[in-house]
Amino acid sequence: MTAADAVDFALAAYREEGVWQVAELTHDHVDDVETLASALRRFPGDHGAVGLVAIDEDFFVVVRVAGQHTRVLLSDVTAAGEWELAASAVEFLQLPMPEDEDEPEAAGDLDLLGDLGLHAMDLAALLDDIDLYPDEMLSDVARRLGFGELFDDAVGLTSA
Repeated sequence: MTAADAVDFALAAYREEGVWQVAELTHDHVDDVETLASALRRFPGDHGAVGLVAIDEDFFVVVRVAGQHTRVLLSDVTAAGEWELAASAVEFLQLPMPEDEDEPEAAGDLDLLGDLGLHAMDLAALLDDIDLYPDEMLSDVARRLGFGELFDDAVGLTSA
């Protein structure tokens, strides 16, 4: 199954002149990391753009681009066995494909949002909360970065 078939949401977030902007991405942009990164490069952000994609209430991918530099975080490496987007993230990160008996765990750059205010330790703690769905985790990420209300409006969550 492709990610486009089960996309919960796909958003680009970027700061323009210090103000956060959020834009929806089409489901065609989430087939793989390279396509997503290419779509994010068209946004003018002061510090690049951040792509936030949640799939089937199962996992999420955060991709950050700045120029030609791409950074990736996958919330659950075991999703690579079922989802094309997750598999492309594992490939991009040059990790081995997970085995059936592997435990769910995050993979990639935990500090990709550090300079924006969400450091690796805080992101790791959020990812360890097994009671949260991907949209709730990403809502918390957005809130900590300063665009929580824009994010919640875009994905249909009620702001807390």
